[in-house]
Amino acid sequence: LVVIAIPSFRLVYFEDRVRDADLTIKVTGHQWNWEYTYPDNGNIDFTSYLIPDDQLKLGQLRLLDVDNQLVLPVGKNIRILETSADVIHSFFIPSLGVHRYAIPGRVIETWVRIDRPGTYYGECNQICGTNHSRMPVSIRAVSEPEFEQWLQGAKSKFAKAGPDEGARTLSVSDSSGPFVVERN
Repeated sequence: LVVIAIPSFRLVYFEDRVRDADLTIKVTGHQWNWEYTYPDNGNIDFTSYLIPDDQLKLGQLRLLDVDNQLVLPVGKNIRILETSADVIHSFFIPSLGVHRYAIPGRVIETWVRIDRPGTYYGECNQICGTNHSRMPVSIRAVSEPEFEQWLQGAKSKFAKAGPDEGARTLSVSDSSGPFVVERN
């Protein structure tokens, strides 16, 4: 039994490990939005908010589309580090087989490899407060050249604000009434 146990423990330990990540993404859950950081690519950092009903454009999906999608390359090993700034959230993208809890004070790791370009939707799957239903995840998977092009634009679009610059405020109204999200 011991002869089988030792190799089995080693196998179980390494079964969800990929040796080298092509890309690392940090996902931070906030009440009620997601923050994405690309630490390997100039520390690009942005927040993704649900698009309110009155701002949806033709073709956008209610309660699914966001103002800033998480953009990932296809055919790459992607390491995702999840955490939370406030309460327990759940980063859930069923079509990619991703479901991990984002817990304050902990960093939880998962890996994904996307095989086809397209848009993949998910949500916070943990009841995290009043506007929990307004935390969709929208991932746009693109080819490597498209991803590199997006990175170049994102480096200027999402340049980190200096410490003296104010908080971002977004007012959103829904059937449960208005709420304001403020983050420094």
